[in-house]
Amino acid sequence: MKLLWINFYLAYRNFIRQKHRSTFPIITISTGVAALILANGFINWILLDFRESTIKSQLGHLQIVYPKYHELGKSDPYNFLLPNIIPIELKIAKDLQQIKSITPRISFNGLISFNELTLSFIGDGISLEELTTFGDFPPITAGTNLSIDDPFGIIIGEGLARNLGVNIGDQVILVANTVSQGINAIEVTIRGLFSTVTKSYDDVALRLPIETTRKLLRTKGSHLWVILLNDTTQTDLVLTNLLKIPTLEKFEILPWYRLADFYNKTVNLFTRQMQGIWIIIALIILLSIFNSMTRNVRERVSEIGTAMALGIKRKNIMSQFLFEGLILGCIGSFIGIILGLFLAKIISSIGISMPPPPGTTHGYTAEIYVTKNIVFESILLAIGTALVASIYPAWKASHMLIVDALRHNR
Repeated sequence: MKLLWINFYLAYRNFIRQKHRSTFPIITISTGVAALILANGFINWILLDFRESTIKSQLGHLQIVYPKYHELGKSDPYNFLLPNIIPIELKIAKDLQQIKSITPRISFNGLISFNELTLSFIGDGISLEELTTFGDFPPITAGTNLSIDDPFGIIIGEGLARNLGVNIGDQVILVANTVSQGINAIEVTIRGLFSTVTKSYDDVALRLPIETTRKLLRTKGSHLWVILLNDTTQTDLVLTNLLKIPTLEKFEILPWYRLADFYNKTVNLFTRQMQGIWIIIALIILLSIFNSMTRNVRERVSEIGTAMALGIKRKNIMSQFLFEGLILGCIGSFIGIILGLFLAKIISSIGISMPPPPGTTHGYTAEIYVTKNIVFESILLAIGTALVASIYPAWKASHMLIVDALRHNR
């Protein structure tokens, strides 16, 4: 350990002695680390916002349904109706700090008519408790949300409203099959338009109070119980606890990430893009350190020869150059972290105006969300790459012939 410390101290002295030579690789490393933090933080914010929007506007954190409802329920929905009363075990579980609400929901499809035009739709009958606990999701872009004072008021997706040619206050007819395989219709009024993160959903979706939905379908049940949590990170913990309840064994409990197909594909896409950015930045740091260390070795040939002539072992020569690479990586990553965090705070306070992404109709203002993992991974990349880039120059320096090294400048 004492020898390692001496080698590290000598490497530090050499680093201080060659400030001008070390400036460029430090700038390269710090710039790369800052760019990595900003890119990772930007993608992280987008995915976090997308995740929460998907959960609160469509799926909830957990859904309790009868087995195979999501595979067969669309074609045969009335064979998967849950009991009208939520089990007492779920109500007890609701008292836990992790669970914010447990609400019933009915999903159905039918036809919506306005004047001479008729289109198909996918509808959700939601409870008033869900309106209060889910907050402003889905975001209302025109008009107002559902209300207890207006049981026959509905909200519809912007795309569906545009295709149907309706606006706030228009009256439309909803037609759907009932539980007894009959046909029923009701007249409702459009209270508002909403927009979610998925344009294809907005093109066919509408929502109405669950009691009105039950009157339309002539049923008292529901298709799913939607569970909203206080913290998305607690999803797996709550899922594990619910699976232990014996009376829920006949049901299927699904977490949001098993239902969010579009979100999962987006995560995979962004992950591959970030891997490409990682590789590019790693190569830039690698080439910069390699070039600097190689030039360092070439300019210090006589010095290296003198050290070996005085009895310094080859492995100590090699460790000194490796420590120099380590110092470059540590200092560059430290400066890069400070720079990246500073820029992230400035950019987030201003906001990044983004155009509508594919599959959506509205732009948004993005931010930079930096986590401890992002900072740690950036440091690891910078230091690891700097060490790897120092291996060959260090090996080359330690394997010089003493005689040739001593007469290098003669």
